[in-house]
Amino acid sequence: MGIRSSIRSWMHRHFGRPPAKVTPPRRGQTTHVIIIDGTMSSLARGHETHAGLTYKLLQEVGSDVSVYYEPGIQWSNWRNAYDVFSGKGINRQIRRAYGWLASRYRQGDKIYLIGFSRGAYAVRSLAGVIDLVGLLRTENATERNIRTIYRHYECTPDSAAARAFKHAQCHDTVRIEMVGVWDTVKSLGLNMPIFWRLTAPRHAFHNHALGDSVANGFHALARDETRVAYAPVMWESRPDWPGEQLVQMWFRGAHADVGGQLGDYPEARPLGNIPFVWLLGKAFEVGLPLPEGWASRFPQDAAAPSVGTFRGLGRWLMTRKQRRVGRDPSESIHPSVAAVPEKGWTEWMRPFARKTHPS
Repeated sequence: MGIRSSIRSWMHRHFGRPPAKVTPPRRGQTTHVIIIDGTMSSLARGHETHAGLTYKLLQEVGSDVSVYYEPGIQWSNWRNAYDVFSGKGINRQIRRAYGWLASRYRQGDKIYLIGFSRGAYAVRSLAGVIDLVGLLRTENATERNIRTIYRHYECTPDSAAARAFKHAQCHDTVRIEMVGVWDTVKSLGLNMPIFWRLTAPRHAFHNHALGDSVANGFHALARDETRVAYAPVMWESRPDWPGEQLVQMWFRGAHADVGGQLGDYPEARPLGNIPFVWLLGKAFEVGLPLPEGWASRFPQDAAAPSVGTFRGLGRWLMTRKQRRVGRDPSESIHPSVAAVPEKGWTEWMRPFARKTHPS
């Protein structure tokens, strides 16, 4: 026996064998939830939108659920008023959310994308990024690669270079279990011709369609919103879409009611809870874990007052038109709408409204 072996033998007798190299067990399936809130929305207690309430509910679920929350673009002073009105900053929101997901996702994990208002548009665009140019594998999710893949999404999603990059750097397939949104609005560029010409090219590339990577799409819509600046961005049904469910449901109330952006008018919460509970109920049906008895915390009342469209900054948006219902086969009107008589809650809007598209 050589000297080295003798020393090793003596050390083992007196100090025990060195610990064996142990390969850590592979983690189980993780559910990744990305939530992007509407403009000027945050997690401020008592002022949460439906997006914020969803985030707080998911904090009560087990460690196998990974949640990302992005607040809406905030109004801090008049210097950033243009950002608030124009939707500037949405590309940064999408890139941050994409980077978070790419750095955590493993094959077999589940993905849920949830948003309100412009945040709804952002998560739909995020799904579009994944569908068109792929989701980077974790080991490739560098800042440089994220910039590269977003550049492909912006400029050349169908190019040979984009396809080669996807093949080399991204997962072969990614399934998004659900895109669930409350009243998607675009507002990426002001609704005034001179400003629209300046801002529209910056956002023209966004893909908000329901792509093949998405298994389920659920969209809660505000039937009584009349501001043209808040025109809803609808999904259009595709006969060849391979997904499972596409449901666009209309609810009583304005944009703020359906998204839970109630400000200092908590009396509208029971009305807003109807689309909130509906959408999370659909998410639960397709596998999103939620705390036991969660729905009972949110009392619903179809006859509760509405925030309306003349509170806050919305009062200054005087170009109005009633929304058109029933253009796509995926649309339905929620049963709660029939529980409230037509006369009264829509009468005050009629001076600003045009005839509704037939259902």
